[in-house]
Amino acid sequence: MAETSLTPVDDTVPKVDELAVGEDLAFQHRWWRFERAIWSVFLVIILCDLVGLLGHGWLADAKASSSDGTLAIDYERIERGNSPSTMKLHFGPAAIHNGRVRVFVSNSVIRELGAQRISPQPAESAIGAGGVTYQFPATGGPADVQFQLEPTEPGMHRFHIAVADKPAVDARIFVLP
Repeated sequence: MAETSLTPVDDTVPKVDELAVGEDLAFQHRWWRFERAIWSVFLVIILCDLVGLLGHGWLADAKASSSDGTLAIDYERIERGNSPSTMKLHFGPAAIHNGRVRVFVSNSVIRELGAQRISPQPAESAIGAGGVTYQFPATGGPADVQFQLEPTEPGMHRFHIAVADKPAVDARIFVLP
């Protein structure tokens, strides 16, 4: 039988009172740095969500109005896909003619931004010229109309809303997936 000689292997595992603890402080410090970086990223995401950069917050809220003040719009400039929101149209007294308000809404509000409901319901609507013209009865100003939106397509969506024969409001909404 051939004799084999055994040579001791250099043991690099740290020991405390002959108990192998298996710590690697260099690796542990790198791991702690990695954990702090990840927690910092999570904190930034949470803060962005709280202030509205991911939708539904005070930075997401926007207002736009026509140059003559006949139309003002409250909306969210940042929305989340498949999440409901409200676009409010405020009409000044100059928007009301013969007890009616006529407003043109571009197709992007209907299709891309997913208009689900209009409150109050329009008395009439007409399709054409790249959108829908709604007519609402109004007894006097100011008057308000709400569009319930639920966008399904992510991306930047421009919209155009105008009171008949008055300056329009052009704006855009960014929809997150």
